[in-house]
Amino acid sequence: MGDADIWPSEIRLLEAGRRLRVSFESGETFEFSAEHLRVRSPSAEVQGHSPEERKTVGGKRNVAIIAVEPVGHYAVRLTFDDLHDTGIYTWPYLHALGSGAEADFSAYLGELAAKGLDRDLPGER
Repeated sequence: MGDADIWPSEIRLLEAGRRLRVSFESGETFEFSAEHLRVRSPSAEVQGHSPEERKTVGGKRNVAIIAVEPVGHYAVRLTFDDLHDTGIYTWPYLHALGSGAEADFSAYLGELAAKGLDRDLPGER
């Protein structure tokens, strides 16, 4: 499936912004925790400008999404209750994150442990 074929049919906040469900026209549906979306934000603040600059962000277990805004026809901007709002989540990015969500979140937990960070205590490295 090419990027042009990845198109959402529904985006819905659930559980008072603690979860986001994204359904695609392909029939696939992914449900994300706000924590997962926040710690994997595609923003330069989190991703850096190269893989070596990517940050592991802790303390986001209880974060919530407070706004979902369209960005053109290709993405959404999510605003979190910690006021992070610089990530532009394209349809292909959300699809890829959803497709590998379990392994990716497990990798995130491993990164936290390796860097001495915690899901409940703020910090980043």
